[in-house]
Amino acid sequence: MNRGYLVLFLGVIAGLIAYQGWTSLRAGCRDGDLNCQLAWMREDLSLTDEQFARVVELHARSSSRLRQLALDIGRMETEFAAFEQTRKSEGRVDFLEFARFVAERRELEAAADQSARSLIEATADVMSPTQRLRYLALVAPAAAPPGAGAGADTGRP
Repeated sequence: MNRGYLVLFLGVIAGLIAYQGWTSLRAGCRDGDLNCQLAWMREDLSLTDEQFARVVELHARSSSRLRQLALDIGRMETEFAAFEQTRKSEGRVDFLEFARFVAERRELEAAADQSARSLIEATADVMSPTQRLRYLALVAPAAAPPGAGAGADTGRP
């Protein structure tokens, strides 16, 4: 089940990064120019200047935390690959170390999920009801509570 969360989170992050890259190339956004990166929200959701300024502020405050969580998840994937390589090549597993890894990964995934949901909720709170519905429809996969992602219907991770 945690693997499903990780895949979902990484998929959302990859999708956001791909979308930002595409919009950056299309619109010529510079790295770190949050106004430019979030311009799609202003256009698609018809945000007022005040709403847009608040959305930019919310994203600016949370972007470093989300980036760090994504880097940590990437590190955890590398560590898992090392565990798997050891298991395959040597036929042994350090169960205590693996248990520590699993616990750390669960905490990290929970923190990443909560951070993403908090940002989405805070952003939605800035919007009118009509804008909020459109925005939540656009970001629904990232806003879904744990267990609602991939594999939830089948009981598989």
